[in-house]
Amino acid sequence: QLPTGLYKKVLVILHDSVLPYMNEPTLMMDFLTVAYGIGGAISLLALNGLFILIHQHNLEYPDFYKKLYSLLDPSIYHVKYRARFFHLTDLFLSSSHLPAYLVAAFIKRLSRLALTAPPESLLMIIPFICNLFRRHPACKVLVHRPNGPGDMSEDPYIMEEKEPSESRALESSLWEIQSLQNHYHPDVAKAAAVLNQSLSEIEDDISGLLELSASELFDKEVKKKSTDVPLEFEQVRGLFGKKNDIFAEHFSLD
Repeated sequence: QLPTGLYKKVLVILHDSVLPYMNEPTLMMDFLTVAYGIGGAISLLALNGLFILIHQHNLEYPDFYKKLYSLLDPSIYHVKYRARFFHLTDLFLSSSHLPAYLVAAFIKRLSRLALTAPPESLLMIIPFICNLFRRHPACKVLVHRPNGPGDMSEDPYIMEEKEPSESRALESSLWEIQSLQNHYHPDVAKAAAVLNQSLSEIEDDISGLLELSASELFDKEVKKKSTDVPLEFEQVRGLFGKKNDIFAEHFSLD
């Protein structure tokens, strides 16, 4: 048992400062799998080391995707290690051999959590979801359901289900992204509207969006050139300022 602070310090540097210099990196399997099972930020940081062991040293982790799915909670869009997590999640979901139910569960859960995410995270996660649709066309039923979401009395997706195969994600629709098309931030609404059209075959490059911050979004808006907006001014009359207002006959603004 290690203190949480020490766990984080070790896991941050393990994948590039320790594993490459070990004669047998597989000796770290137990340590990383235990860290991955702890939850929270420690699990996120353990992903880097596990990625190396899985791809380069043939580590088999039967419940890997189930655990990765369980890491998706509302805090995932706010944590310090958000960019690292989504970069690795993108790699883990890049295989075209993954079953459609699994990818659909990730798409649906990310979309549901996006309803309470900040704009800087939404501008990253919407292209992320679009890329998943490009890799796994079978999941497009979430967007192009023949009868549309209007025929559903309720969403069949089970958010609380920990097993992706039992979440009924493929039976659902992506109404969450449709809701984001009315988002207060115009860039988010524009990004979400992409799903109304047929997606191009070329994936979006999300590398520049992973570390997008709220201050960068604010600076971008401040630097925009303002345009003159034509306004129609009407002299206020009466108490409520409406034409033919009955109050105008009895009250004045002198």
